[in-house]
Amino acid sequence: MCGIAGFFTASRQANREFLDETLTRMCEQIKHRGPDDAGTWVGASEGIALGHRRLSILDLSSAGHQPMESNCGRYVVVFNGEIYNFRQLRTELEGLNHAFVGRSDTEVLLAAVAQWGVDASLKRFVGMFAFALWDRKERALVLARDRMGEKPLYYGWCKDTFLFGSELKALRVHPSWADQVDRDVLALYLRRGYVPAPFSIHRHIFKLIPGTLLALNTSKARPGQLPKPKTYWSFHEVAKAGLRSPFSGSEADARAELDGLLRSTIGQQMVADVPLGAFLSGGVDSSTVVALMQAQSPRPVKTFAIGFLEAGYNEAEFAKAVANHLGTDHTELYVTAEDALAVLPKLPMVYDEPFSDQSQIPTLLVSELARQQVTVSLSGDAGDELFYGYSRYFDAVKIWNTLKPLPFAARSLLSRMLTLIPSRGWDAVLARMPSFMRPKGFRNFQGDNVRRLADMLLCAGPTDLYASRTAFWDKNGLVLGNGVPVRPFADVLLPPTEHSLEHHMMWRDSLEYLPDDILVKVDRASMAISLENRIPLLDHRVVEFALKVPLSMKVRHRQGKWLLRQVLCTYVPRKLIERPKMGFGVPLGQWLRGPLRDWAEDLLAERRLAAEGWLDPGLVREKWAQHRAGTHNWQQDLWAVLMFQAWLELQNQSPLRPRHLLQAQDFRSFPRR
Repeated sequence: MCGIAGFFTASRQANREFLDETLTRMCEQIKHRGPDDAGTWVGASEGIALGHRRLSILDLSSAGHQPMESNCGRYVVVFNGEIYNFRQLRTELEGLNHAFVGRSDTEVLLAAVAQWGVDASLKRFVGMFAFALWDRKERALVLARDRMGEKPLYYGWCKDTFLFGSELKALRVHPSWADQVDRDVLALYLRRGYVPAPFSIHRHIFKLIPGTLLALNTSKARPGQLPKPKTYWSFHEVAKAGLRSPFSGSEADARAELDGLLRSTIGQQMVADVPLGAFLSGGVDSSTVVALMQAQSPRPVKTFAIGFLEAGYNEAEFAKAVANHLGTDHTELYVTAEDALAVLPKLPMVYDEPFSDQSQIPTLLVSELARQQVTVSLSGDAGDELFYGYSRYFDAVKIWNTLKPLPFAARSLLSRMLTLIPSRGWDAVLARMPSFMRPKGFRNFQGDNVRRLADMLLCAGPTDLYASRTAFWDKNGLVLGNGVPVRPFADVLLPPTEHSLEHHMMWRDSLEYLPDDILVKVDRASMAISLENRIPLLDHRVVEFALKVPLSMKVRHRQGKWLLRQVLCTYVPRKLIERPKMGFGVPLGQWLRGPLRDWAEDLLAERRLAAEGWLDPGLVREKWAQHRAGTHNWQQDLWAVLMFQAWLELQNQSPLRPRHLLQAQDFRSFPRR
């Protein structure tokens, strides 16, 4: 696992010294992604510069140093990630007369490209990666990203320079950087809680879409003009093919095939020349990964879990029970509000652009906990998206089935009636209403949920309803200056009524929420302290199989992930995993009213918001007052604003500095526990 950065300059005034010094500064910004080694390669006459920071995982010798040149001399690459089937590819390439100096997958990547070309090689690679390849013959810079988007890659023009890198902080130190916050993307972020591809928070910088490559012909390049990314693997097309030709075997056949796939994938991902472990929450996904790791390991697997003292949030006890049954070497840490407060200054630096998944806090802490003992960890992410695991899927279907018999005119009238009574008035009514009479699909139903239900009544179809159900600030007007959310990649790709609501929800989350929230959260948190995280469920062969599995093998008795549970029950007693899904959340609502209140109050101060000019102070202060008073729980909406405010402060774009914002120290220097 590593970090990459570089640029192409169209300026004829660039010289080798400028290219090398600038590139070194860019790479220094992502040193946390690769503390073990650094390297640069400059083609002064072509105006190209490639930089690399290395976290040594495979072939710890100097033979794995990057940037790396191909034996034929045509290609130079900087590579971030892992190609898990590199040994098989190496054997095949040796049969084609390719010679190898070291044992790294980077050397195999270059030989594959030299033999088969970039497109064909990408289709052969099994892994997670982002790389930049310079083709000397064609004078072309090729950027590529793995199929599901595990590894990040940003790119774009700033003045006469084309920049790219693993994180935005590497791009920002280039002398040509002069970009601005995009108000429309900011509005989209506040609605989602993350910035979806292909956008970044900056106006002219983009994320490379998963499963694509981008080729910049520098001989013809014009500043500001970006080539269109080319798709080499499409989740959407694979998903549609899975519906056309679903898995036709028995349930026993499906369980055996999934077990075999996961066993093979996890076996490949356990290959490392450094200590390896796993995150364990005690849920279905992580327990399955750990069970199959332990089944293939001659010694106890190191596992790590985070717990909370607050009731309703603690999964550590479940993780411990699974660890005891499997016989892993288990370590757990209980997190307090003080731990969260200590992490806060690091968050905007770690995540690099506004990001407000509240589980970013425990993810950062469990990564730091694991890094004390291992350099590589495996996690169970993606099971919910692939095997129908989120409770919101069931809620959305239930709500839509209740609403769709009503004519739109009737729903519109009912929506207007619901909004005649203010939220506090509904709170008083609902307080006297028996729980069985409250609308299904809402937990802890309150007055603000009535307003959200009123919005759902106006949805034209089920896909609109799901978008409304998952939105935070779901109204325009919060972002000043006509900030209207733009359409992300998933919304453009997925037709609103092409397939069932169940498939639409899983596909949309797999195309957007998974790569732009879940994978961002895990990648930035783990790499902030130089920990490589691997996700076996995102092996594209597992993904392709999951997309063929019929819904009847994913959902049984209003419970998702049925097939995955059948595999797990081969290794772990059912009683240890049959419990309601909790998620990896934190008691954020309580903390914002308690130990985090002063920090939040300074960031949300009316004078501060007005001076900055990004957000409507009245709308923000109204929700903050309601949350402080305990009449509403606006933790998700407020956290999205707070993370933007903290990020803005870090970028030095705020004219006022909050009193309680702690100075962010080097985020690689977490306190050791």
